[in-house]
Amino acid sequence: MDLKLKTDTVSSRDDFIEFVDALRLDLSTNRTKWQNASLDDFLEALSAWVQDMDGYYLNNNLPIPTSPEWKTIAEMMLAAKFYE
Repeated sequence: MDLKLKTDTVSSRDDFIEFVDALRLDLSTNRTKWQNASLDDFLEALSAWVQDMDGYYLNNNLPIPTSPEWKTIAEMMLAAKFYE
């Protein structure tokens, strides 16, 4: 499964759910290929990438995203801390 190709098809909540499920499956089957396999390392890398993401988009001649609202993403991540 090519996760990069999968990200290119995410355009809805259902697509995002499928992507997260695919990401989890990839972690469970390819853990040794992950640089950030622990939650702590993953969240640290996520934070660092978001801080630097403008460079990624500029270097790839892509528009820098202004949406979705980052607050909404933060709220979803916080809710995931408690949701069972």
